[in-house]
Amino acid sequence: MSWRFWRRAPLAAAIVASASACDRGTPPVRPVDAPATSAAGRPADQTAEREAERLRMVESQIQARGISHPGVLDAMRRVPRHRFMPEGQRASAYDDTPLPIGEGQTISQPYIVAYMTEALDPKRTDKVLEIGTGSGYQAAVLAELVGEVYTIEIVPPLGERAAAALTELGYTNIHPRIGNGYLGWPEAAPFDKIIVTAAPDEVPQALVDQLAVGGVMVVPVGRAYQTMTIIRKTAAGVVRTETIAVRFVPMIGKD
Repeated sequence: MSWRFWRRAPLAAAIVASASACDRGTPPVRPVDAPATSAAGRPADQTAEREAERLRMVESQIQARGISHPGVLDAMRRVPRHRFMPEGQRASAYDDTPLPIGEGQTISQPYIVAYMTEALDPKRTDKVLEIGTGSGYQAAVLAELVGEVYTIEIVPPLGERAAAALTELGYTNIHPRIGNGYLGWPEAAPFDKIIVTAAPDEVPQALVDQLAVGGVMVVPVGRAYQTMTIIRKTAAGVVRTETIAVRFVPMIGKD
């Protein structure tokens, strides 16, 4: 069962790990300086299917809650969220609520995807590690903004479906793997940014070790309820900042 969770927090109201978008408001005008191609090398207009819903999603769910990073907003206007969802859930793909994707997992709501992506401060030169591929949607949003995305999924059916969707949409800068996210991807480390889309009890040390100096990790930490946590790795050590209250599915594979 999927659900959502609201609580007042420093930056915005947080909902939980999975979602879609509401259908209201006037679509914003795409910036005139929007890139003709994405960081992923795909044509920015590869798919216009359900574009109006994405524009409304960004305006009413994401910008309205304070997300302002131009690249993040434009990536979420471009990526066809419904293409990452099971057929039975696609009609609800742009609703403002978490949605199940099978295997007991969920797709994070658009606001949470945007919030975590903005918190990473993505740059075109970044190499990013994602723990928890899930549907593949978060990886696609990142691929529009950064150089390379390495993404790990522990549940084989989900990882295989996500990889197929990403290939079908033409992403060439995403590297998927079936594996244990607690171990990270040591042979590809260090990573400029790390994003964790399931909740560990505590920040996995292997991921801290694989984060480059100057890098940023965004991870929901806790048991039944979690706090979104931003880890910044400096030459002097690790700086930890807690932001909004959320609820994600547990991160599995620790043992």
